Amino acid sequence: MTDTPKKAQASDKTANQRGAARLAAVQALYQMDIGRVSLEDTLTQFSAFHLGREIEGEQYLPADADFFRQILAGVAKHQLEIDPAIDSALVDSWPVERVDATLRAILRAAAFELLRRKDIPPRVVITEYVDIAKAFYEDDATGMVNGVLDNMARAAGADLGEAS
Repeated sequence: MTDTPKKAQASDKTANQRGAARLAAVQALYQMDIGRVSLEDTLTQFSAFHLGREIEGEQYLPADADFFRQILAGVAKHQLEIDPAIDSALVDSWPVERVDATLRAILRAAAFELLRRKDIPPRVVITEYVDIAKAFYEDDATGMVNGVLDNMARAAGADLGEAS
C-alpha cells in the first residue's frame, strides 16, 4: 500500500515540472518573437537564469529542462508547419501573425505538442495551455485558446471524446 502514494507523488512531481517547463517555454517563445533572440541564446538564458530560480522576487518553479528544450527547439524547427496549422484553426480574418504575441507563444508551444508529441494526450495539452492562458489573461482569450487547440487536435485526427 505504501508504493501507491510514492508513485502518485512522483507522477505529480513530473507533471508539475512539465507544467513549469510549458510556462517557461511560452515565456521564452515570447522573448524570441518580440526580442528577436536566437534559440541558442534563449536556451542559455533560461537554463542559467530562469528555470527553478528566484528572479526579482518571483520564484520560478523547478521545470523539466529537457522538456523545455524540446518545446523550444520543436517550435523553431517546425514553425513552417505550426503556423499554418494555427492559421487553419483561427478565424479566417485572423492569421497567427495578427494574434497577440503572448497568445501566439501559447498557441505555438501547444501546436508543437499536438502535432509532434503523439505520446502526450491532446486533452492534456489543451488543458495545460488553457491554464497557462489563464495565468496571463482574464478575458475571452482562454476560450479562444481552448477553441483553437481543440480545432487543431481534431484536424490532426485526435479523438478528444467528451469534455471532462
